[in-house]
Amino acid sequence: MALRVIISGGGTGGHIFPAIAIANALKRIQPDIEILFVGAEGRMEMEKVPQAGYSIVGLPIMGIQRSLTLKNIKVPFKIVASLLKARKIIKDFRPHIAIGVGGYASGPMLRTAGFMGVKTLIQEQNSYPGITNKLLAPKATNICVAYEGMEVFFPKDKIILTGNPVRKEVWQVHNKREAALLHFHLSQEKKTILVIGGSLGARSINLALEKNALDLVQKGYQIIWQTGKNFNSVLQSHPSLKILPFIKEMDLAYASADIIVSRAGAMSISELCLIGKPSILVPSPNVAEDHQTKNALALVQKEAALLVKDNEIGDRLIETIDSLFSDERSMNTLSQNIRALGKENADEVIAQKIIEVANS
Repeated sequence: MALRVIISGGGTGGHIFPAIAIANALKRIQPDIEILFVGAEGRMEMEKVPQAGYSIVGLPIMGIQRSLTLKNIKVPFKIVASLLKARKIIKDFRPHIAIGVGGYASGPMLRTAGFMGVKTLIQEQNSYPGITNKLLAPKATNICVAYEGMEVFFPKDKIILTGNPVRKEVWQVHNKREAALLHFHLSQEKKTILVIGGSLGARSINLALEKNALDLVQKGYQIIWQTGKNFNSVLQSHPSLKILPFIKEMDLAYASADIIVSRAGAMSISELCLIGKPSILVPSPNVAEDHQTKNALALVQKEAALLVKDNEIGDRLIETIDSLFSDERSMNTLSQNIRALGKENADEVIAQKIIEVANS
């Protein structure tokens, strides 16, 4: 009998893309496995998961708004409605195991699964876990983590250090540079800077690039810039400047790059470690416990990346890029050291554990 697996969570690419990587690994190991995603209505997983070839059902869940707003009155009703829908999903799909990857939907889904006797497993991407996974941890069979020292947050006997699952089609960039530059209509002769602020964009990085992009182009560089969907640059199209709200072909973007400027989210770090390119990290200050700075410092201390503070990027972006391009030894050191930190098979390690727990 084929295993049936629910994978629940989302909200950002940092939750969605590892979930898809796990699903892909499960399919490679057991092609007949049945996988159902459960997300939050109106969130980006409802678009990205079907694009990856998987079915998804949405829960009417929403988070509490930090500002005072009447929307928060709806939250208790949304939670109850989501718990009821989660119960129906489990009764209809009859999963052997439910996986939580963080995000709004994983809370009611895994809580209901555990209550109904379904085994549960959590995959935590960050060095500082979100509140949903911390609440779900006591009832989970196992918790797959990417960072050491997570026993501060989770029961030690349940933790498995796996690394973060990254889709193989994203990080397998070897021998793709020429085709990648052709894809973006860029020169084979110029140095290329890839600037990414996460799936939703990063305002400070966007503003800094808008201020400095033309100067960088005049210096002879070319840029691939993912802005996120909520930022519209005033800059006009230029042969050496590719401005995109979202980059679907991330493997080609990574293959094009000589230097990468990025946020320091857990999944961005995991991808960069596998790509092995010199990277400038700009941690977001708007995250719990400033965990992006901790993520970045873990690499900086091993000479595996450079760090520019969020409030300094407007003034230091060109200086840092220029300095790095002019120092080939530093470029090579950063590249070698960050590549040494990559974990290529995290997706398959997690998938094997899911199958083991489901069959136990």
